[in-house]
Amino acid sequence: MTGTGTQARSVFIWVGEGTWRATVDAALDLAPAGARFTLLHVTPPEVPDAVHGAYAGLLGRAGRDPGSRLEEMAATSAGELLEAAASRLGRPCERLEIAGRTERAVVAASARADLLIVARDGDRARLGPKSLGKATRFVVDHAACPVLLVWPESPPGVGTIPPPPHHPPPHHPPPSSTTD
Repeated sequence: MTGTGTQARSVFIWVGEGTWRATVDAALDLAPAGARFTLLHVTPPEVPDAVHGAYAGLLGRAGRDPGSRLEEMAATSAGELLEAAASRLGRPCERLEIAGRTERAVVAASARADLLIVARDGDRARLGPKSLGKATRFVVDHAACPVLLVWPESPPGVGTIPPPPHHPPPHHPPPSSTTD
């Protein structure tokens, strides 16, 4: 983290459907005193883009483009999610809504943060690498700040760790015998 004890720390909280409560709660429990919070939500463009394309290519141009309505619904949903997260946080915070490729948008936005809080979004039934979705894995691997990775609910037991991959014993050829 940057700065001295007198400078407030910048904590970015990645707010996503299904995991936002865990990230906000972790910020409340673990962020430094006096931290400045930014709630970050990213709306991926894939679904509206696909609907725009289907409308233009398959349905013609009669009527209103359903992709525009889908974009409006996504913006409303993101706003409601950020409002719920801000209410749960109960402290002043900045709200940052970005449209774009989720993993790259989170990395770019958090480049100015002292801490980024994210939640696991993959397989929640067992410990292991599959507990991270593709976007979260990218963020963990590429973020330019420390990342706090939390479970959205109670973590599974240690007995759920996947077994190590099976590796056959190394093959050692018999020593060569040379006769001169």
